[in-house]
Amino acid sequence: MTHPIIEDLNNRYTAKRYDPSKRVSQEDLAVICEAMRLSASSINSQPWKFIVLESDAAKQRMHDTFANKFQFNQPHAKACSHIILFAHNPHYTRDDYAKVVDKGIEDGRTKPENREQAFGGYSFAELNTDAQGNNEAWTRSQAYLALGNTLHTLARLGIDSTTMEGVDSKLIGDIFAEELDGYECYVGLAIGYHHSDEDYNASLPKSRLAFDQVIKII
Repeated sequence: MTHPIIEDLNNRYTAKRYDPSKRVSQEDLAVICEAMRLSASSINSQPWKFIVLESDAAKQRMHDTFANKFQFNQPHAKACSHIILFAHNPHYTRDDYAKVVDKGIEDGRTKPENREQAFGGYSFAELNTDAQGNNEAWTRSQAYLALGNTLHTLARLGIDSTTMEGVDSKLIGDIFAEELDGYECYVGLAIGYHHSDEDYNASLPKSRLAFDQVIKII
């Protein structure tokens, strides 16, 4: 099949080593950030924060979060161009959703007189909230929707990436406590450009299960 989207996805792979001399441009970074902001989420909840680590000091802090485990991902912290922390709100409330509703009014999506009616969508958040007010499983899923959108955006821009679920969420929470402000991070994304000599995964062929094994059209 020949199509720009399919070409993007065929070219995308998980980088294993980065070239520290190559940086993502500010123009491309702006596109990436806006793409993350525009990501889809259930009831348009947007229960996320995207912490972009760009400075050497910030990347050193990320490097330090690998002190206890997942050291196989530690080299990316300094070698890649940027790291993005995909964080979610584990206690998403009606007040949080009110910000979405009020922004919808500001943007002309919702009429001011329909403000209370617009809160009907929040019932879905309530279905995913336990007695202690925790809805982390639901909000974390929204962060992964944004992650998928970001991966394709990067592929379109010709920027390499490495999804890192191998991160120490506890240490990230401690070291980036101020930036996270109560949000939690269980996945990070290294972005940049692969090392032409050291990234063994760059030259390997694409491998996926056959179409009829994963897709049924009925």
